[in-house]
Amino acid sequence: MKRAYLAISLSLRTTLDPVVKTIQQVLAEHGIELFVFVDHYHFSPHQEKEMMQQALIEIDRCGLLIAECSEKAIGVGLEAGYAIGRGKQLWYLRPQNAPHSTTVAGAAHKSFIYGNTGDLADQIRKELHTAI
Repeated sequence: MKRAYLAISLSLRTTLDPVVKTIQQVLAEHGIELFVFVDHYHFSPHQEKEMMQQALIEIDRCGLLIAECSEKAIGVGLEAGYAIGRGKQLWYLRPQNAPHSTTVAGAAHKSFIYGNTGDLADQIRKELHTAI
């Protein structure tokens, strides 16, 4: 697992920048690159087929999909389901005060419910040390 795909709501991307940076830093400590689709690609509304084709290609290039579930987002759920179908590891994460996603959490190999970015970093580090 050298590359991880972060499935995140485009509308929350800016708000969740501290979370994204935390994940990126902790994964980098373990030699894993974080790929954030919404940071690399921009599509117009009528390019939905091209967008999904590219997303699936990028998920195939990763060994892990991290589903950021601060809010329910159909795209994040679709990406998570595709990753599971392709035999990828799936991590579910959300802040403690966000609503629970039963579908993504139910499919996930690991869940991270965090209070702050320090707590999230500690949980991910612990998981990565256990997996090694």
